[in-house]
Amino acid sequence: MPASLSIKDSISERRQFAGRSLALFVVATVLVMILVGRLVQLQIFEYAKYRTRSDENRIQVEPLAPPRGLIYDRHGVLLADNRPQLSLSIVRERVSDFDALVGELRALIDISDGDLADFGRRLERRRRPYEPVALKLVLSEDEQAVLAVNRHRLKGVEVTRQLVRNYPFDSLFSHAVGSVRRVSEQDLQYLDPVRYSATKFVGRRGVERFYENSLHGEVGYRRVETDAHGRVRRELEVNRPTAGQNITLHLDSRLQIAASAALGQRRGVVVALDTRSGGVLAMVSNPGYDPNAFVLGMSSQQFASLSQSRDTPLFNRAISGQYAPGSIFKPVVGLAGLASGAVTWEDEIDDPGYFQLPGQSRIYRDWNWSQSNTGGQGITNLRRAIYRSSNVFFYDLATRLEVDELAAFAAQFGYGHKSVVDIADASEGLLPTRSWKLEVKGEPWYPGDSVNLGVGQGDLLVTPLQLATVAAVFANRGARVRPRMLLASDRPLSEFDPPRPLPRVQGPSADDWEQMVDAMEDVVHRGNQGYGNNGTAWAYIGRDIGYRMAGKSGTAQVVEIKQGEEYDEEELDEYRRKHAWFIAFAPADDPVIALAVLVENGGAGSSVAGPVAREVLDAYILPQLAAR
Repeated sequence: MPASLSIKDSISERRQFAGRSLALFVVATVLVMILVGRLVQLQIFEYAKYRTRSDENRIQVEPLAPPRGLIYDRHGVLLADNRPQLSLSIVRERVSDFDALVGELRALIDISDGDLADFGRRLERRRRPYEPVALKLVLSEDEQAVLAVNRHRLKGVEVTRQLVRNYPFDSLFSHAVGSVRRVSEQDLQYLDPVRYSATKFVGRRGVERFYENSLHGEVGYRRVETDAHGRVRRELEVNRPTAGQNITLHLDSRLQIAASAALGQRRGVVVALDTRSGGVLAMVSNPGYDPNAFVLGMSSQQFASLSQSRDTPLFNRAISGQYAPGSIFKPVVGLAGLASGAVTWEDEIDDPGYFQLPGQSRIYRDWNWSQSNTGGQGITNLRRAIYRSSNVFFYDLATRLEVDELAAFAAQFGYGHKSVVDIADASEGLLPTRSWKLEVKGEPWYPGDSVNLGVGQGDLLVTPLQLATVAAVFANRGARVRPRMLLASDRPLSEFDPPRPLPRVQGPSADDWEQMVDAMEDVVHRGNQGYGNNGTAWAYIGRDIGYRMAGKSGTAQVVEIKQGEEYDEEELDEYRRKHAWFIAFAPADDPVIALAVLVENGGAGSSVAGPVAREVLDAYILPQLAAR
C-alpha cells in the first residue's frame, strides 16, 4: 500500500453524520414549533383582529345617493324632478394605454379638453381602485348607440347610470325654485361627510337651497365583496337610501307663465302674493337662466357668458335687486301724514308743477314738468295727489313730517326689513333715518333729503318682493302677511319655522284705509274726466277691465337730473333710463292677489309696467270670475 494513502475511518464519519442530522432535526423541529406557535397565535389568540382586517380588505361599504325630493306647484305640476343620466366612465386600472383609449373615444364621440381635465380631478377624489370615474357626464342617444356598437374593443370603458336633477320648465322657475350645483370643495367643509358621501349635487339657490336638508334625503349603502385588486365580485347586503321629502309650493305655474309672457324680453320682475296667506304665487326675474345647464355641465365660455353678462341672468332681481321705489312710496307717506295729523283728506294745495324749500333756489319738479310746460296738477288734495301722482303734494307733506317718524311708520309695511318665512337671500333694502345718514355718510339730515324721500327717491331702496308685500298690506287694509314659498309637505320639514303673526299697521283709521284704497282704484278706473283729471293708469289698463283693481304707478330715476336740464330718455344709455313700477291688488273690495311689477329702465310706470300688471291679474282673476 502506498504511503500517501490513508485508511478510511468509517466509524468517525458515521458519528459526524449522526451529529449533523441531529442538529438539523433540532433546527427543523424548532422552526416547525415556531410556525405552529405563530399559526396558533394568528388563528386562535389574534383571530378576531385579523378577521376584521381581512374583512376590511375583502368587504367594502359603498354609499348610495338618495333620490332628491320632488317639488310641485299648487296644482300638482312638477317644477323639479329627477331623471336618469347616462355617463361615459373609465376604470383606470383596466386601461394600459390611456392616451390611445382617449384617441379611440374621440374618433367616436365628442370629448373636450375640459372633459379630460375634469376626469383627472375626479380620478384623484375617487374612493377605491377599480371604481368607474366619469369622463363625459352626459351621453346623447346617438353617442350611447355608437359606444354600444364599439364596446367590445374599448377595454375599461363603462356606461354608468345615475339620477340627476331635472327642471321641466327650463329657465321659467330658475329664480323661484332655484337650482342645484355640483358639490364643491368648499361645500365639503360644512356638509355632513357621511350623509353626503354619495351625493354629487347640492341646492345652491332658491327653494332648492333653503330646503336642502329635507330635499336631500338619507344616504343608503351596500356591502360588496372585492378581490385583491379591488374589483367587485358580489353584493352582500343593500340598505336602500331614503328619498328626500316632496314639497308643494304656493307657486302657480299657469300664473308664472302668464307673468313671464307679459314681461317678454324686457329686464324686470313680477312678484305676486296671495293676500290671505302671503304665499308667493309667481316670482319672475327676467332674464333667467336654465338650471339644467348646471346639472348637465357647461363649458367655461358658457359660464362666463352667464356670469359676465350685463343683463345679469344669474341675479335674482325679485329678492336681491334694490331699487328706489319712486311714487309707489306716496300712499305710505299719505297714510303717515294722516296718522300724524299733518294732513287730512280735505286739505288742499296749489300744485304749480314744481316745489321750492323756503330760502332755497333749487327747484324740485313734478313728473310732468318741462321747461315748456310747468302747469302742474293745480288744486290738489290727498286723493287727487294719489291718482294723479302729484310730486309737489308729497314734497310739501314730507317736509312737514319728522323723518324718523316717517321711517318708523314705513317700517310697519316691511320697508327696510326682511319679513319672509322661507326665501333664501332676500335683501332688507334700505330705509334711511337721521342716525343712519350720520353714521354712514357723516352728514346730518337735510330738508332736501325729506323732499326726495317723500316721492320715494334719495337713499330709500326696496326689493320687488318688498313692494309686493306693501301691496298686500294695502289690500288687507293694514293687516300684514309674511311672504312664503311652502304650501304643504307630507311630513314636518326641519327648515320650516311656522311664521308668527305680524301686528297690524298702527295709526290710520279704518276710514283712512278705505279712502286710500279708493284713491288707488282711481289710479286705474278714473277716466273720461278730461286731460289732467284721469287716473295715471286709466288710459293704459283701465278702459275695459272687468273687475275692480287698485294700484299705484311709479317711475324711479336712475341718474340725477341737474338743475336746468330736462330728462331726455333718447340721449341716455339704456341702462341709465328710469325704472317703471306698478303695484296692484284685485278685486279691490275683496282682494285675493297682490303684485309688484318692475321693468328695468322701462320708463313710465303707468304705460310700461301697468299693462304687465293688468295681464297678470287678468290671468289670475278672470278664470275665477268665469267659474262662478
